[in-house]
Amino acid sequence: MKLIKFILVGFIFGIVLTKSEAVSWYRIYEMFQFQSFHMYGIIMVAVLTGMIGIQLIKKFKLKDCSGEPICIGDKEPSTVRYLLGGVIFGLGWALAGSCPGPIFILIGAGFTTVIIVLLGALLGTFLYGVLKDKLPH
Repeated sequence: MKLIKFILVGFIFGIVLTKSEAVSWYRIYEMFQFQSFHMYGIIMVAVLTGMIGIQLIKKFKLKDCSGEPICIGDKEPSTVRYLLGGVIFGLGWALAGSCPGPIFILIGAGFTTVIIVLLGALLGTFLYGVLKDKLPH
């Protein structure tokens, strides 16, 4: 019963992404063609919400579900890994027409062909785990 609130938030998040058309392949295509501000606006709202959320967690010293304090460490300065990771993520997003979150929303909405995209994402995650020690960090 404790996890029901997380499932509920997930459903609400899925509905919001669907209604805002953030899971639409056409909206993603428009974004990568620089034809519409729609997706950039959604991304900017998400970044701003994340920034505010992180600051609230730090200011009020919030705790996680198990009562442990949430510790957010500083990121290591490394331009290469962020550029390389961003390029790979962006290429995957452009090729698949979906980033990781909407994959599950699209499957839940009945687009079963997106299961192939999910398998590709899982394979990419597995390969990263295998090659992690050989990649620039």
